[in-house]
Amino acid sequence: MNVSVKFLGAARSVTGSRYLVTVGKFRMLFDCGLFQGLKELRLRNWDEFPVDPATLDAVVISHAHIDHSGYLPKLMKEGFAGKIYCTPPTAELMKIMLLDSAKLQEEEAAFARRKGYSRHSNPQPLYTSADAELVFPLIHTVDYEELVTIHPAVSICYHDAGHLLGSAITEVFIKGDSQTKKIVFSGDLGRQNDAMLHPPKRIKEADVLFIESTYGVKDNPAVDPMTDLERIVKSVCERNGVLLIPAFAVGRTQTLLYYFHQLMDAGRIPDIPVYIDSPMAISTTYLYYRFPDYHKVDFSNSLFARQLETNMLVFVKNELHSKSLNEIKSNAIIISSSGMMTGGRILHHLYHRLRNPEDTLLVAGYQAEGTRGRDLVDKKPTIRIFGEEVPVKCHVENMTSLSGHADRTELFAWMKGFETRPKQVFTVHGEAPGVDQYAQSIRDQLNWNVVVPEYLESFSLFEGI
Repeated sequence: MNVSVKFLGAARSVTGSRYLVTVGKFRMLFDCGLFQGLKELRLRNWDEFPVDPATLDAVVISHAHIDHSGYLPKLMKEGFAGKIYCTPPTAELMKIMLLDSAKLQEEEAAFARRKGYSRHSNPQPLYTSADAELVFPLIHTVDYEELVTIHPAVSICYHDAGHLLGSAITEVFIKGDSQTKKIVFSGDLGRQNDAMLHPPKRIKEADVLFIESTYGVKDNPAVDPMTDLERIVKSVCERNGVLLIPAFAVGRTQTLLYYFHQLMDAGRIPDIPVYIDSPMAISTTYLYYRFPDYHKVDFSNSLFARQLETNMLVFVKNELHSKSLNEIKSNAIIISSSGMMTGGRILHHLYHRLRNPEDTLLVAGYQAEGTRGRDLVDKKPTIRIFGEEVPVKCHVENMTSLSGHADRTELFAWMKGFETRPKQVFTVHGEAPGVDQYAQSIRDQLNWNVVVPEYLESFSLFEGI
């Protein structure tokens, strides 16, 4: 029996995670993400899928972020009808996030039709809410540390990756005629000292390792983020401005609320209104109560709720209320998704706030190449929103200490947990040229055999096992 892999995404990029693993006649897709960022990447979402989706037997999802799960409705539209495996929190998050992704695409297509700024006469969404709904009956949940057979020759076991509620490192065991081999997909690895999540589980051995590379060449010291948040909030209040934070609805928003509660409770920042302008963030916060075993917050639900509340916490539930926030001129914090500023309510906030010298925009997570977030971090003078170049006159802060990704030091510490050297290592989920430098550092420090795969490149992993 032969085993091979084909890289259908996240090869020299950090989005569109999709790896096709073929075990004999069994075909498994590991992750099924949307491409984001650069236009040349986003256009791949509209291309014909590189393999016939109807020939896929299973999809194994590492976590719910859209760059890892967001292509599932399109895959089904093109013929996939197999099983989708993920952890229980990931299943619930995907239900929220895929519906939100579809809704955003429907709204953006409708807006483009009304405003006429699309080059297409009748712009359409990649998929609809009805398409997303069809995904859910195919989902099969697997708990951490539970070995599940998905084919007579293939079993999987999930371990805590510490990146997002329910995120997983995945061990794939392949039983051949004469021996068993193991592939490990790191997924996105979290930080060692996250405020709410456990650190990534250490894995001792693998024949083949797929290692994420997001911050493979960058250290983000795990300093206390509250010191930076205190400085930023005080500064914007002194200017009588508003702090705008584009934040991932799952994970980042809850962590920010946790920190703001502590800072206000200790009198370190003014007790000002905090607006959560993300229906998805409101929905997903409840999942922390439902899945207490998947995070390390160790107090009762009522106390947990209080730890995430400030005295003037406002959940913005409809679009009209969201737009009314543009009238707020000073002393407020607005947290809105999406984290990379690719769509959603954050766009109209950016459209109005980027022009204001008294306001501050806080970038609080990784920004992929080609996104508005990356352009802001790179200090571009204008940002294109709704077909218009909007001047950037507000203050822009970038807090890497809030990132949910392991940095270079943490990635190497995790890899050093292997007691035996993997025979083959692939660096994925990283941008060039950093991913090449990262691969070389792994070779130099660990003496591992490392390959940086190209998009659509195939490799034989095991032959005749």
